[in-house]
This record gives sequence, C-alpha cells and structure tokens, in this order.
Amino acid sequence: MEPLDFAGRRSRLNEVENWETLMFLYDAALRQVSTKIDILNEEFAHIHNYNPIEHVKSRIKTSQSIVKKLKRLNQEVTLDNMLRYVNDIAGIRIICSFTSDIYRIADMLAKQADLKVLELTDYLSAPKASGYRSYHMLVSVPVYLSDGVVDTKVEIQIRTVAQDFWASLEHKIYYKFEGNAPDFISQDLQACAKIVSELDEKMLSLNEAIQQCPPKKAP
Repeated sequence: MEPLDFAGRRSRLNEVENWETLMFLYDAALRQVSTKIDILNEEFAHIHNYNPIEHVKSRIKTSQSIVKKLKRLNQEVTLDNMLRYVNDIAGIRIICSFTSDIYRIADMLAKQADLKVLELTDYLSAPKASGYRSYHMLVSVPVYLSDGVVDTKVEIQIRTVAQDFWASLEHKIYYKFEGNAPDFISQDLQACAKIVSELDEKMLSLNEAIQQCPPKKAP
C-alpha cells in the first residue's frame, strides 16, 4: 500500500470530518516512534552495555495550543492548515546524559528505513538568541490503517538533562510573559544557558576521562 500524500490525507479527513480521527493518527504515529526509540535504546545497551537515553517524554499538542500557533502564523484555523503548518502536533522529547549522545541517537533514528527525515534543526551548533540548545528532527512515519497508509509527522527533540532543565524554565517564562519577558530575566536566562553549556562540556570531558581509566582490580 502506497502512503497517502497531503492531498490524500486531507481527503481521508474530509470523509470522516472528525477531529478525533486526526488525533488518532498523531497518537498512533507517536506510539510507533516511541516503540522504535525504546528498541534502539535496548539494543544499544545490549551491544555496548550503556544506555544513551535517560528518559523519553511524549505529548499531543492541545487544541488550544494548535489554535494559538495557527494564529501566530496568521493562518485560518482549519484541519488543512493544521496539517500543513503545525509540525509539532505529535512531539517526542529524548533526554540523554551527554551532548555526544544527541548526535548518536539522531543518527540511529535517521537510519530507520520507515522513518523519513523531513527537516533537521541543530540548535546545538547554532543556539537561539535566548540560549536555547537542542536538536530537532521532523520525521514522517507511516501509520498503517485497515484501508491504507497515512504518512504522519512527528517532531523529535533530543537534548541533555541540563538543556532540558533550562528549556523547561524558558518555556514557563515564555508563557508567563507571552514572549516578552523583562530584559533582566532574559539576560539571566542567557547567562544560565552559558553555564549549562559549560556544564555539559565538563561532564562530557569527565565521562570520557572515566572511560579511559583502567578498571580497578579486585583485591
């Protein structure tokens, strides 16, 4: 069965005319990608005796958030526009220990035969002005239904524990001040981002040093 393109997906939605069906597709896609991540993590642990992933969070964007985003993009609130312009309705966040794990995980996901990488955004090498650091992948995953296959988008964010802690605070500040935080808060947040980056570098260096040390012999 050939996956449906955007027009085919829109046609399917017109047939059912149902918000719940759209959410079902995104939830199904989210579960499929989550399962892939779990399997890859377990395989990596089996081969290398090391788990690169600390934990995984997943969520479906609320209807209120979708409407807000479409309005920010100056787009009419329709199902078609949701599919076309809102790429993070289904989202997965992968939290790892070290920055080196981020690219390793991204590479493992990109090699999955049934995951199509639509877009990559590297906020590690080019952080946002706020100091935000993370690695974003927009992928398309086939959702197999009884009468066809629907390619559905999922956004994957990969970041360290420290980066996730910082991003959680930035998220709270953004919604508290509706994107217009006082200058002193923005400046402090940027300063914290620098500290987080330095911490990640130091922790990675320390971990690499530990790995090079010979194991302690039993007495």
